[in-house]
Amino acid sequence: MYKVNLHPGIDAIPADLWDSLCGTDYPFLRHAFLHTLEKTASVGEGTGWQPLHALVTDNNDHPVMVIPLYIKSHSWGEYVFDWAWADAYQRNGLPYYPKLVNAIPFTPATGPRFGTSLPLATAVELLPGILDQIMQEVGASSWHCLFPQPGVIETAPSATHPRLGSQYHWFNQGYENFDDFLARFNSRKRKSVRRERRKVAEQGIQLNALTGEAIQPQHLEQFYRFYQATYLKRGRQGYLAPDFFHQLHQQMADQMLLIMAEDQGQAVAAALYFIGKDCLYGRYWGCLEHYDSLHFEACYYQGIDYCIQQGLDRFDPGAQGEHKIQRGFEPVRTWSLHRMAHPDFNRAVGEFVREEQQHMELQIEELRTWLPFKQPDT
Repeated sequence: MYKVNLHPGIDAIPADLWDSLCGTDYPFLRHAFLHTLEKTASVGEGTGWQPLHALVTDNNDHPVMVIPLYIKSHSWGEYVFDWAWADAYQRNGLPYYPKLVNAIPFTPATGPRFGTSLPLATAVELLPGILDQIMQEVGASSWHCLFPQPGVIETAPSATHPRLGSQYHWFNQGYENFDDFLARFNSRKRKSVRRERRKVAEQGIQLNALTGEAIQPQHLEQFYRFYQATYLKRGRQGYLAPDFFHQLHQQMADQMLLIMAEDQGQAVAAALYFIGKDCLYGRYWGCLEHYDSLHFEACYYQGIDYCIQQGLDRFDPGAQGEHKIQRGFEPVRTWSLHRMAHPDFNRAVGEFVREEQQHMELQIEELRTWLPFKQPDT
């Protein structure tokens, strides 16, 4: 009933077609975002992320679904860690790479992993079969759907395996301002947050929130220096090419928020966010020198301020970081979906993720007890 057409570059699929199926509310699934990754060689040959996007048509050759896909030769930049699975394959003399990944490169932000004109339930039911077909065609060891939207996990067939993870998100309870948000905190944690914000001001740091055309080329050049400096501290290069942010700004300026931190008029740090329909996504941060509490201010408190001002429902500040909990970010469940072509390994992975899920559920419940909010009876 449906035909799957594979394309080794998103430019083979017209932008208006892609965005008509995907929409533009979730910035990372936009044609412009994925195309800029390819155009700047941030993904593609030599990066370990080889695009192989799927265009699904009905029996009248009418496009009904698009799926961002990548053939992976490593597991970097995914934020769902499967190195142990790769090691197990190697120990048994089997190749784990290449594998097929349905994800947004370098972006552990939950959201749609396909665009469609079909009823959502229909598309969700089709997805595993489509990925099975492509996995076999390209000779991949497995396929992995990372951080999908709600509905994908719940309807997954039994031969595919949902894997539970966690992140820390902020939720807008209709706050009028930041102090209104802090009023939910117990006294000690509220004082701690205020102290962190005060330290930034006492160091003479000024923060400016820039969006749209207010973000100038020099701001992006400064930001890229900070971005690379953060990776270099870990002995690595950043994933994204120097021109990525410039070219993306030319097409998606209205969905970019840049927080610039200045010391006596000199830029010293920056944080880059992306704006969705009802969610703010914190994505990249960098600085050249350490300033007490500046990371918390630029990456968390400025984002909360923006969400309150703009009436956004949720703030997703990125992966990892239990330190976010004491600043009002709540533990939330994230998911991925996995299937191995090898039957024995597929069973073993299924057993592993089921056991892992039990531990993760307990961990999430424990982390919720760390939240700084006042108890109902206090």
